[in-house]
Amino acid sequence: MKAYQIGPQTGLDGLTPVTRDALVPGPGEVILKVLEICLNHRDLGVLEGTYGPRKPEDRIPVSEGVGEVMAIGDGVQGLAIGDRVVGPHFVTWLDGAFSPAAFGHDVGITHDGWLAEQVRVPAAALVKLPDSVSNEQAAPLASSALTAWHAVVEVGQVRAGDLVLALGTGGVSIFALQIAKMHGARVAITSSSDEKLALARSLGADIAINYRTTPDWAAEVTRQGGGADIVLETGGQSTLAQSINASAANGRIVIIGFLAGSAPEGLPNYGSIIGKNLVLKGIAEGSRAMLARLVKAVAANGMTPVIDRRFSFDEAPAAYAYLKSAGHVGKVLIKVA
Repeated sequence: MKAYQIGPQTGLDGLTPVTRDALVPGPGEVILKVLEICLNHRDLGVLEGTYGPRKPEDRIPVSEGVGEVMAIGDGVQGLAIGDRVVGPHFVTWLDGAFSPAAFGHDVGITHDGWLAEQVRVPAAALVKLPDSVSNEQAAPLASSALTAWHAVVEVGQVRAGDLVLALGTGGVSIFALQIAKMHGARVAITSSSDEKLALARSLGADIAINYRTTPDWAAEVTRQGGGADIVLETGGQSTLAQSINASAANGRIVIIGFLAGSAPEGLPNYGSIIGKNLVLKGIAEGSRAMLARLVKAVAANGMTPVIDRRFSFDEAPAAYAYLKSAGHVGKVLIKVA
């Protein structure tokens, strides 16, 4: 089979095409024919050596995709050859509360991932797709969409009329916008690009704020929306103080990423966490059970992901470079089969 491996982890140039033997399933495993995959920021970090410890140079990257069952190992039930499936990259986190043990089997990180013609996955982690959900709808669900679902629905407990604040217009934020609107919530979103904010408005954003021209975007969220009930904190330490300011009383701030870097100082508004009775919770993607609920919601509501650009399998290095350029809104997709 054709595949890519991550190489020396010194940059995008390390991504190397290779040919491997066809995969064979072990007990409880299935082999998937990879149909489509989507890239995430952690995929960049893997190639650049900035995502966790150094990995074997022959590791196949990418944690998110949609596949078709092509071989089934002993003991597998509930799946058949030809079924289309998705699965979380923490394949041992099936349901219930998160445990750090989930990091022990992280597809594309500790084990070979989706950037190949075949991928081997434990059958118990997989969610079968209904016919009404297309490959393009399914390919981005298991990482950024699952993170957004976990934040908005599972932690945020979104209700109709709530205000959800998403920082930026990356994959998680755009999915958060779509999921929040699916639940009848209002959405505020930030970006440094008026063009990206216009696209967010076309997807249903109620408040769109350019944080370069409006540096105190927290005050603007409060002025226009009365404060956010749920905040998806993708910026990290350097934006957390503003997220606290932007929150309404009893708000839930879900800490997801660190794209904006470190803070120059500690939280000057630390007391607001107590004064507003805020909940701050970090999350790591989501479980197989959460993904199953997300797939069900996508099927019921016909949610279509925002795909910024599509690449062929042979164009995978160009897809990584395009993601790194940060000019995208939504997802970068690679068609494999």
